[in-house]
Amino acid sequence: MTITLRRATSADVAFLVALYADEDVARFLAAVRATAPDDVAAEVARSEREPEAFGVVLVEVDGERAGVVTWERVNRRSRIASVGGFAVAAPFRGRGIGLEAARAMQRHLIHERGFHRLQMEVYAFNERALHHAERAGWIREGTRRKAYWRDGEWVDSVLFGVVEEDLA
Repeated sequence: MTITLRRATSADVAFLVALYADEDVARFLAAVRATAPDDVAAEVARSEREPEAFGVVLVEVDGERAGVVTWERVNRRSRIASVGGFAVAAPFRGRGIGLEAARAMQRHLIHERGFHRLQMEVYAFNERALHHAERAGWIREGTRRKAYWRDGEWVDSVLFGVVEEDLA
């Protein structure tokens, strides 16, 4: 089994829309995440247009689309990127693909893209993602209490970070 990462293209929009609509994915996405076809297409176009600042990255297993992760440069001078939107399609879950893809993305952004620090937030109610983040080497840095209005209530988010030394 070979896991690869590649920048999404317009040909991937339908796959992404379907993945984001999956009930087991949708409930954990940020409320502002692009999910409509035109909005997803706009994000993919931005990823192609701004390759140094933004990415929609497909996870493939033996050449078949299996998931997605997004990143965005949030601080140019300090070389910080925010990672989010990580999702694996149902047929590929439970096989360690997400774990390997997350580690590959960390290595790519730090070693190939030159970022010094990666950061991400996970809803505190998303136990699966919290466990996955820690297994993938993300360092838990804190909690933002009642940070987001979600489904009629305030929810916490957990902050994670990775720097190059963490990958050793």
